Amino acid sequence: MASYHAKALAEVQSATRDHAVVVVGMALNPFPRRARQLLDAQGVAYQYLSFGSYLSQWKPRLAIKLWTGWPTFPQIFVKGTLIGGYADLKRLMDNGELQRLLGPPQTNPPAAAEG
Repeated sequence: MASYHAKALAEVQSATRDHAVVVVGMALNPFPRRARQLLDAQGVAYQYLSFGSYLSQWKPRLAIKLWTGWPTFPQIFVKGTLIGGYADLKRLMDNGELQRLLGPPQTNPPAAAEG
């Protein structure tokens, strides 16, 4: 089972290591789009991975579902942890928990003055 669509799993795992927020979705499903709209409205940066539509790429999506144990899409990860789907993201955003999980906004330190 570990090698079942390992490429799709590796892509998701890599994205969750490299990005604070990752949305894994599929075409034609309105909930991944709604999740991205929520994140966009709040100015939260995220990585989006799309795996086909209802009839295409269902095997890689099945492998992702088996790996996470989450039965639907989108699957949303925050700092490498699966938080759930669209309704879970909305709840976390509405109660301010998402911002707490993400921590303070990252800013670049001021450049040292030459002199």
